Amino acid sequence: MLGLTRRILLTSVALAAAGTATAQPASDTARIIDEGMNRSQVMLTAHELLDGIGHRLTNSTNLDRAEQWAIAKFRSYGLANARLEPFDFGRGWNVNSYSARMIAPRAIEMTAIPVAWTPGTNGAIRAPIVVAPISEVSHFAAYRGKLAGKIVLLSLPGATREPKESAFRRLTDKEIGEEDSFDMPSFDPEALDRRLKRFNYARQLDQFLKSEGALAWVKISYRDNKLLHGEGYTYMTGQSPTLPGFELAAEDYRRLARLAKTGPAPVIELASDAQFDDRDPNANNIIADIPGSDPKAGYVMAGAHFDSWIAGDGAADNGAGSVVVMEAARILRRLGVRPRRTIRFALWEGEEQGLLGSRAYIERHLVDRPTPPGMDGMTAYFSWATRFPIVKKPGYGDLKAYFNMDNGGGKFRGIYAEGNAGAVPLLREWMAPFNSMGAERVVAGKTGGTDHVFLQAVGLQGFQFIQDPLDYDSQVHHSNLDTLDHLRPDDLRQASVVMAGMLLAAANSDKELPRPPLPTQPTATDPFRYEYPDTN
Repeated sequence: MLGLTRRILLTSVALAAAGTATAQPASDTARIIDEGMNRSQVMLTAHELLDGIGHRLTNSTNLDRAEQWAIAKFRSYGLANARLEPFDFGRGWNVNSYSARMIAPRAIEMTAIPVAWTPGTNGAIRAPIVVAPISEVSHFAAYRGKLAGKIVLLSLPGATREPKESAFRRLTDKEIGEEDSFDMPSFDPEALDRRLKRFNYARQLDQFLKSEGALAWVKISYRDNKLLHGEGYTYMTGQSPTLPGFELAAEDYRRLARLAKTGPAPVIELASDAQFDDRDPNANNIIADIPGSDPKAGYVMAGAHFDSWIAGDGAADNGAGSVVVMEAARILRRLGVRPRRTIRFALWEGEEQGLLGSRAYIERHLVDRPTPPGMDGMTAYFSWATRFPIVKKPGYGDLKAYFNMDNGGGKFRGIYAEGNAGAVPLLREWMAPFNSMGAERVVAGKTGGTDHVFLQAVGLQGFQFIQDPLDYDSQVHHSNLDTLDHLRPDDLRQASVVMAGMLLAAANSDKELPRPPLPTQPTATDPFRYEYPDTN
């Protein structure tokens, strides 16, 4: 049998010779495949970033190191104007070490992690626990006078969660086909109030626990099998909690809860060497370009978020996307292509805290969403995507296409058209040379939760690739398993080639992707909705 790379090359050339619509000459496609498959650097780049630098929490010292590494990489490839674009973020936070032990009724080392942006313990804290399940302000009254001098376990322990399907999987054609459907839009004008309520609850809980004399708090991991995550969102200046917070492995948490139920309450010891860093409130997006030959033709763009959580090395989320974007840049510069449109590469920060970096880019270059007079900063932050009117900036029309990668390290199976039916034919045309690699479906549906979302929200052509899930959602996402071992080299080579090919096709095409209409104020999808009263 022919080797995979040779078969792909021959297939691409044969398709071109047969008259298949391609977005660039067959020679460019074949050279992209050859370079990306036979001289790939993607795993070595991943090793430098993930094994050598590791996690990249937004505005942390480790992310500072990673920024300088990425800028140097882009410059070594020969990209133009590699730069940092700062945006206001909040407090830096670094953690050097942490531990958790049960002291009584017997000594056990437990598996735990500090919750991001909670203060350190200033040495070890040793105290009895109290199980006090609290999830809203109305629960506070039940525990008044019962928490002084205690470490408070805030979660219901629940029961062991048995897996119902394989942790590792590839998408079937049926599953991909189910994404090829129109997603009915929905607008809930009261959603903003619910988001603000959830955000404010963290501060209210911290104030309550502090006033009751609690020493620290612990929540249960939301996955079994000793997986940890450590997500926390109190990064804004002036919003920091006063008590240390920890996430404890589900198995360790349930053991403590069982012992507390039968008594006496276990004594545990927690330690976290964590510090806030207020030297610079800014985070940074990393931007670099391959200049186009026609300065009036605009630009196309690829992006992935560069930040991560601290439990693992941020490999699948989203070191994978970051190194694929970088490898696509390397491939295109290595081939010396001179695209008609500029090709821009972006590594976003603050994605894990709410797509902050990509939103900052949009505000800087593409649109304004004016803040109404008198609106407080927190409401302005959460209401950004639903504020109207959208005011175009002069650079709005320059962006012709944006391609995003942020669903783990699985290979590309196609792309979401994000409800933009007019874009489907051209996306199919640009992807056609890579169909034999498995990237062959353009589906009508939308996908959310990552950096193309706010581009779509302002009427621009932002798209996310369809990827095989592997073990991303089941085990790796945000967890301590998110390391290089869970990336697949062949998948990343394929994704890098497809990314480079799609970018060059979009940069050279005589056609442009149609834009969705500029969004305007929607009406409530359910004008008859009732809710329970706010008891907080």
